[in-house]
Amino acid sequence: MAGLRLGPLLRYVDWESGSTATVWVEASRPCTVEVRCADGASGVSHTFSVAGHHYALVVVTGLTPGTTTAYEVLIGSRRVWPPDDARLPPSTITTPSASATSAGTAEGAGAEPDGVRISFGSCRWAASPGGGHDPVGPDALVTLAARLAADPAAERPDVLLLLGDQVYADETSGATRRRLAARRDLKEPPCAEIADYEEYTYLYDESWRDPEVRWLLSTVPSCMIFDDHDVIDDWNTSEAWQREMRATPWWHERIVSGLMSYWVHQHLGNLSPAELATDPVYTAVRASPDGTEALRRFAAETDADPARTRWSYRRVFGRVRLVMVDTRAARVLAEEQRAMLNAEEAGWLRKAVLDEPTAYDHLLIGSSLPWLLPPLVHDAERWNAALCAGVRGQRWARFGEKLRRASDLEHWAAFPESFDRFTELLREAGSGPDAPATVCVLSGDVHHAYIAEPRWPDADSGPGPDSGPGPGGAPASLVLQLTCSPVHNSVPRPIRTGFRFGWSRAGRRIGRVLTRHGRTGPSPVSWSRAGGPWFGNQLMTLTLLGRKSALTLVQARATRQGAQLEAVLERSLTPESGAISGHSAEC
Repeated sequence: MAGLRLGPLLRYVDWESGSTATVWVEASRPCTVEVRCADGASGVSHTFSVAGHHYALVVVTGLTPGTTTAYEVLIGSRRVWPPDDARLPPSTITTPSASATSAGTAEGAGAEPDGVRISFGSCRWAASPGGGHDPVGPDALVTLAARLAADPAAERPDVLLLLGDQVYADETSGATRRRLAARRDLKEPPCAEIADYEEYTYLYDESWRDPEVRWLLSTVPSCMIFDDHDVIDDWNTSEAWQREMRATPWWHERIVSGLMSYWVHQHLGNLSPAELATDPVYTAVRASPDGTEALRRFAAETDADPARTRWSYRRVFGRVRLVMVDTRAARVLAEEQRAMLNAEEAGWLRKAVLDEPTAYDHLLIGSSLPWLLPPLVHDAERWNAALCAGVRGQRWARFGEKLRRASDLEHWAAFPESFDRFTELLREAGSGPDAPATVCVLSGDVHHAYIAEPRWPDADSGPGPDSGPGPGGAPASLVLQLTCSPVHNSVPRPIRTGFRFGWSRAGRRIGRVLTRHGRTGPSPVSWSRAGGPWFGNQLMTLTLLGRKSALTLVQARATRQGAQLEAVLERSLTPESGAISGHSAEC
């Protein structure tokens, strides 16, 4: 008899019609899965099989806009979710109202818009703590779930953005290592790291089976994108790194399995039903009694030629446009052509950002890696890229490559031409008469949170409605880097000190020395810290209503009453004065 192994995860909710959603599940054997809603909406799908596992992505139709309806999952005629002994509230699907779905259309003109709440973060090491003590502190996602479950009146996010490192293939827990040891010798590479698809499923079991997190992901839609630890630390740092990894006997299976598992567990749920219907890989996998080989072939071909596949995607939430960008697999690593995004990906991003500027009031770009870093870190990465390119000769180039890997120097700043083009794209997106109110880059990775506000060369007076669109001119929109990490992980005290120093005047002076040595020239923008740095297990939430925007940051903290979420930042980003205002507690 088939049962429910993992899920359900509520992934896509259609903000254009308000009537469609997708729900992801893993079953214990081949079967037919039904999602049945209390209001009569439903969806049915047969499972597809990959490496002995059985999955379904159920398209639910007939939902009523502007409602919240409970749902249950059935396999055959037997209800498998919620479980009979459920202690958490029913899983629900919430759809946007008619005014939200018609936003930007003639029919919606003059209608009162719905607000959109978008919570985001990255870097969740999901291993259960041993002996009841969690050495890195309470998990922010678990704590959020507990709060929402306990208080039905609490404001829920409309969507949860998970910006990378949803699983850690290179840092396994004790429980996972015991499972690995039961099937192979951990003295042989890749040792206690993940080796193949089956072992990747252990990570998703560990990450998504926590009861509170399982309930949260069943009732709050989610958008996901990978970062390095979903495959390996510093994935695709450089051409030399890639060449060395490909020479090892275990890497091919690791990267192929990593891409396969990401496609199954994360990527599919990012797609709309219309995109799923035209996806050739999804069609091929579902058409086969065993889709393993079709998916393996796709993953191997994608690793060999990343331009074959696009992991990036665009979503719409009323008058809010979200563009999630792949900053890992889409890289060009050849030193003389080094780029964060290959030409096809860069072209897609430009169109996704600039197309139909009147259709949105807020532009959000999800990049797992921050665009703007602490200035010293930025200057160090730009300097290092120049050394590796040979600006100071081969001896310095060899030193630069060693430093690049040892110090994780592989963010946007480490791809200087890509950084400059991305900066110009953001300026263009925020310029002109149809400019959105805000352009925000949402990121994680660096295990702390901060707000950075850029300043273009002629932007001394700050952004405003009369800002010109010329090259280097200040955009009319408020442009911000919003970074929030980790959800559940740690950062050693020396690293905390280093990040703080990176924002300091002394750090900026050292950065200028590196700039001169590397002959890099100035960046097209300067920036200042508008908030932070904050350290802890945390989540940021943007609340967007009309052309207004507000930001909150909460941290999970241990108290005598258990883990609690405490607000350390509540700030209006777009008050009438045009300046960022509010209060925060520095941590």
